[in-house]
This record gives sequence, C-alpha cells and structure tokens, in this order.
Amino acid sequence: MTHDRSSLKPIKGANRSLRRRLNLKGEFMLALAPTLIILVVLALVEVLSRQRLLFASLASSAFLIYLDPQHGTNSIRTLITSQLMAATIGFFTYLIFGGGYVAAGTAMVITIVLMILLDAVHPPAVATSLSFALRAGNESNLVLFI
Repeated sequence: MTHDRSSLKPIKGANRSLRRRLNLKGEFMLALAPTLIILVVLALVEVLSRQRLLFASLASSAFLIYLDPQHGTNSIRTLITSQLMAATIGFFTYLIFGGGYVAAGTAMVITIVLMILLDAVHPPAVATSLSFALRAGNESNLVLFI
C-alpha cells in the first residue's frame, strides 16, 4: 500500500498541512473508535426504532472524524450543534409540509444557512435534515436521535 494517498491530502494551493499519517495499524486503530460507536448506535436503533436511514449520516460523521480528528468540522461542538439542529429542522419541516420534496428542500436550505451562520459546518448534518424531513414519523425518532 502506498503512502501517497491523494484523496487524503489538502487540495493544491490550500494553506493547510497534511494530517500526520500513522502506520497501517495506527490508521485502523484511529478508525476503530468511531466505527464501534456507530455500530453500537445502529444496534440500539434496530432494537428501539427500525428507522435505520435516520442514522446513516452518523456513519459519515464517524468517517470524517477518523479522516481528520483535529479539523474544525469534526469538533464536538460542531458535530453536536449541526446534527441536533439538522434533526430538529428536518422534523419540524416534516410536521409543517409533510414528508416530501418541499419539506426536504426547506430543511436542507435552513440547515445549510444555520450551519454557516453558527459556524458549525458539518456536511453529514445535511443528510440528517433530509432524513428527518422525508421519514420522520413521530417524536420518538427525534428523541432517539438526540
């Protein structure tokens, strides 16, 4: 396996240093914690809700944390703020517009705007808002997500 992984490098011209690469064992260990957390959450969801799609964006969050744990988009404040905000926005747009494209589009736009305004940009949260806007059927899903 080559250590020249272009997908893990900042884009050309970016004023950002590379994340210090670990050996293969270290990379797998770094990926282990977020992966285990997501697997536990998925098991919990299976037992309590069966609404698996609502939690798909958390898997993306886990991988972003592995990829660059010290990046601002992966900070605890950013992750919690954006994900909870997106779930709430998606849920309320579902209640207002019903499950469909209007609710999903509205939730997505509001989520993006608020993430920018609150300086809590975490891209997987956009998928969270869409999931809740399209599939949120009752309050228990929002409570379970929180």
